[in-house]
Amino acid sequence: MTIATPYYLIDEKKLLRNLQIIQQVRQLSGAKSVLALKCFSTWSVFDLMKQYMDGTTSSSLYEARLGHEKFGKETHAYCVGYSQEDILAVTEFADKIIFNSVSQLDRYYDVAKSAKLGLRVNPGISHSHFDLADPARKHSRLGVVDKQVLAQQLHRLSGLMFHYNCENDDVDTFSKQLDFIGEYYGDMLKQLQWVSLGGGLYFTKEGYPIETFSKKLDDFAKEFDVQVYLEPGESAITGCAELVTSVVDLVHNEMDIAIVDASVEGHMLDLLIYSLSAKIDESDTGKYQYMVAGRSCLAGDVFGTYHFQDKLQIGSEIRFADAAGYTMVKKNWFNGLKMPAIAVRRLDDTVEVIRRFSYADFLNSLS
Repeated sequence: MTIATPYYLIDEKKLLRNLQIIQQVRQLSGAKSVLALKCFSTWSVFDLMKQYMDGTTSSSLYEARLGHEKFGKETHAYCVGYSQEDILAVTEFADKIIFNSVSQLDRYYDVAKSAKLGLRVNPGISHSHFDLADPARKHSRLGVVDKQVLAQQLHRLSGLMFHYNCENDDVDTFSKQLDFIGEYYGDMLKQLQWVSLGGGLYFTKEGYPIETFSKKLDDFAKEFDVQVYLEPGESAITGCAELVTSVVDLVHNEMDIAIVDASVEGHMLDLLIYSLSAKIDESDTGKYQYMVAGRSCLAGDVFGTYHFQDKLQIGSEIRFADAAGYTMVKKNWFNGLKMPAIAVRRLDDTVEVIRRFSYADFLNSLS
């Protein structure tokens, strides 16, 4: 099937591989997994995902509503700062409402107490390669820091949420962190029903010791008699999607530069934020080197520099890998560039174009 570029292509077979690992962890450990919608909200594949996951978790009213309407199952609602309008709406459907601060809990307790309530805790430890994404960075606003203040709220809570990891693929580091959580907060956990350990754990990475990870979770749950939740985002969708582009121009400025019909700024923004290069499947030993750049006016709109086996031509296709997490949820209309379509390769290998975007979408996104 020929699809005009640019487009995101989600492969359900690759997605299924991650989901089966998530299911394996659930079976071995008893830990439930809720999809972190802040990372991936493309609901055209939720029918598959909800067969292997327990629900969704959110960072806003709109994400929570999307999870409730399109995924179903458990709906966990979290937000750094709810408005009264948000709380009134989210109490209509959320199973769990997690507050970021005691002041928010105080303000909205009477309105929200029909749901199971939780508080986010900042344990002062974290694992992150980037200060920008470090939940325990200096002066972090994310979660309750003071243990004594936290203890005074337990009678109003059914659980706690600890989200302190970002791209943690080391099981030993995870285990040490969990030991710290147990030692420092275990007396509180024994008074509660559930605990969320957040996301940022790359347990679907090739070679990750699933049985060791699962046993650690199981032991923790039994020791403190709590239901453990994980919030996989990247782990659920890593390696399952591509951004497919075409070369629209070739220029030379001390090196060969290929300009494609997509944009880092508009379509893979997380790479720009964290100064990362996009991944492609081409060999690093190819004979022909090109910088591949986007077609926005931003001078630094560059996907990266790669070696290709063949010379690129106008119309050559370039596929950027790992284009699911923090891509489609951050895509934008910068420069009014054509928005990539969204396509899904289903389990039976048929390719379905889920959504094409038009000038009307651009027009209606403004005023």
